[in-house]
Amino acid sequence: MPKLVARAVEKTWGREDIPAHFDVRGGQIGEIWFEGGEALPLLVKYLFTSEPLSIQVHPDDRQAHAFGLTGGKEEAWYILDCAPDARLGLGLLEPMSPQAFRAAAIDGSLEHRIDWKPVRPGDCYFVPAGTVHAIGGGITLVEVQQNVDVTYRLFDYGRPRELHLDQGIAASRLEPYVRSPVHVPLGQAQVLLDGTDSPFSMELGHWTAGQVLPTTQGPVWFVPLAGKGRVNGASWRPGDVWLLDPADEVLADRDAAGLLARTA
Repeated sequence: MPKLVARAVEKTWGREDIPAHFDVRGGQIGEIWFEGGEALPLLVKYLFTSEPLSIQVHPDDRQAHAFGLTGGKEEAWYILDCAPDARLGLGLLEPMSPQAFRAAAIDGSLEHRIDWKPVRPGDCYFVPAGTVHAIGGGITLVEVQQNVDVTYRLFDYGRPRELHLDQGIAASRLEPYVRSPVHVPLGQAQVLLDGTDSPFSMELGHWTAGQVLPTTQGPVWFVPLAGKGRVNGASWRPGDVWLLDPADEVLADRDAAGLLARTA
C-alpha cells in the first residue's frame, strides 16, 4: 500500500499558484508526477496550465514498437478547475490529408484546424492513441496514462523545442474526435472509463464519513480529491496518490471524493 512519491516538474506553460496542499515551492510548475520505486503500468499526474501546451499525439502499441519503444500511450483527463474560457483541443474539425496536415503544422495554421472544446470542472475525456490533442491554458486536471514516455509534438506556438512531424503524422488519426465527454462533478459517483476499449478503467467515487473504500479488485491507484481518511491507519488527503491492494483497509474519516484507476 505505498503512498507514491510526488515529483514536481517545471514547464514554460506552468504556474506559480499551485495549491498549498502540494507543498511545492517556487518555479513554473506544470506537472506533478506520482511514482513508485519501480516501473508501474499507470502514471498519475496533476497538470497546471497558464498557457496552451503543444499540439501533440501519442502512438499506439504497434507504432511505438516500430520505433523501438516499449509501447504506446493512452490517457484520460479529469478537470478539477478551469478558467471560464478554458478549452481542450481534441481531434480535427474535418479530415485532412497527411500533406495538408504537415503544411498546416509548418505554417502555424494547425492551431485553427483543431477542434477546441470548452470545458468545465467535472468533465472527463479519454484520449486514445492517435488522437491529435492539446490542453489549453487556465486548467487544473488529473491525468491518468499508460506509463510510457512518448509524445510527438506537432506544433508548439513558436517555442524553441523539437517537433516530431514524421513520427507524429504517421501516428495521427487525421480526423475529428467523436467520443462524447463524461461530466461528473465532485460529490457524485460514476464510472468515467470502463476499460472495455481502453487499457485502464477510472471511476469517480464519493464516500461518507466512516465508509470503507472498495479495493477488492487491485491494484488500485487512489487519487484523493476531497476530504481525508486513513489507509491502514496512515492518513491520506488531497494531493496524495496511493497504490492500493486488496489487503489494504481504506477508510473515509469525513465526506470524501477521489478517483480510482485500475488496469483493464
